[in-house]
Amino acid sequence: MRKQRVLLADDHAVVRKGLRFVLGREPAVEVVGEAADGHEAVKLAAELKPDIAILDIAMPHLNGIEATERIVKDNPRIAVLILSVHADEGYLLRTLTAGAKGYLLKESAEDDILQAVRTVAEGRPFFSPAVAATLLEDYVRQLKQRGLQDSYELLTSREKEILQMLAEGKTNKDIATVLNLSPYTVETHRANLMQKLGLHNTAELVLYAVRKRIIS
Repeated sequence: MRKQRVLLADDHAVVRKGLRFVLGREPAVEVVGEAADGHEAVKLAAELKPDIAILDIAMPHLNGIEATERIVKDNPRIAVLILSVHADEGYLLRTLTAGAKGYLLKESAEDDILQAVRTVAEGRPFFSPAVAATLLEDYVRQLKQRGLQDSYELLTSREKEILQMLAEGKTNKDIATVLNLSPYTVETHRANLMQKLGLHNTAELVLYAVRKRIIS
């Protein structure tokens, strides 16, 4: 089995050492490079072409979000995992918009990182469980403050099915093949569910799915 090639980027050497040690427990993972800042991470990603890049959100010279955007733009095949101390919606939405496939809280990185690597290696997004819990609490509080109700139950069974597959990273074409539908029909369902939920782009859709624990 081919090993997953991983690039680590964090400005603290002790953090990189700790992550390398944990990843070293997994025979199917190989750490191929380390970067101490965002610019170096972008440079090494271009040179080494890892399968997965694990980036700290707060790095000197170029932060993890901006580095993610550049890495994914140059090589969309690279799955980026963001390391962060922040569990709030704003940071998560920015990382998803930049193209990240996962979001790991530093406080639980040692426990979650191997599962995160396995998950994104399979093409699925990964978020620390504490992130989903915090987002759900914030979402419920916002609905109550605005006197609104969650629109999820307004979705048809087919729309819920397509919502989950979109959040898992599948394309319209992928979904059409799985469900034996035309891409046009899938796009129609996608547009309808986005409108019902008040969502505007794929990043918001993934964020919603994390909040609702549709994906984990």
